[in-house]
Amino acid sequence: MARGLALPSLFFVLLLAGCSSGSGVRGEDGIGRRIDVSHIPDARPRVEARSRYGNPESYVVNGRRYYVRKSAAGYVERGIASWYGRKFHGRRTSSGEPYDMYKMTAAHKTLPLPTYVRVTNLKNGRSVVVRVNDRGPFHDNRLIDLSYAAAEKLGIVATGTGFVEVRAIDPRHPGRTQAAATPARSAPARPAARAPAATAERRRPPAIYIQVGAFSERANAERLRQRLPHSLGQVIVRKGWSHQRPVWRVHVGPIATVEQADALARVVEELGIHGYHLVVE
Repeated sequence: MARGLALPSLFFVLLLAGCSSGSGVRGEDGIGRRIDVSHIPDARPRVEARSRYGNPESYVVNGRRYYVRKSAAGYVERGIASWYGRKFHGRRTSSGEPYDMYKMTAAHKTLPLPTYVRVTNLKNGRSVVVRVNDRGPFHDNRLIDLSYAAAEKLGIVATGTGFVEVRAIDPRHPGRTQAAATPARSAPARPAARAPAATAERRRPPAIYIQVGAFSERANAERLRQRLPHSLGQVIVRKGWSHQRPVWRVHVGPIATVEQADALARVVEELGIHGYHLVVE
């Protein structure tokens, strides 16, 4: 730690030691039975000042530097959610607030604190609104760490992780779905409307892929496809559009489980490919 660090920054670094780990495993958190969270309401978006703590320009955890976004406007990203519960219950979050596993909150590495987001389970269509007030998860290939209550409502407590979409909410207009003018690593998604449980369960699950590259020329996309080992499974080159220009995207999948996504991520990392992300067809 650099000498002469300002007090708020020092406090933030200390808080990171107690923030979410992204383990998301029921046994580790000591939750031996299912807890009814149906009575817990979603977070209610409201205009708030930025937290005094938890919003440095950048910070370092495990040797990696993270840059905090100046704004959450237009943010939308798909990835893997984990959750944290009893082991962290009552500890200070990166914003200085105590963590309450029974509140609709979450941890994110780069969104401003606080930020309200809608999180949608891409497998079952369930959707919740949470208030991001913590930093994490500091685990490879994880996008957001949910409170126990939020994870239970989304149906990912038993598995520990799940495929989700995270979409920022403008607290001045909470009922308005934000379009992503500049998507965060992924293409703009359809509005994540809340569906009745029965309808969500009947709906056909989406096909989930990892996008490992995007090119303005198909030849470059084909070269990347040929580099990828057959052990990854099906590799598809798809034509799309970006700013009214054609773009060739390289997708691997479909992916059925988070474990499969983690294995694919390790392989592409070993190949020197970074910036991969989930896409939904």
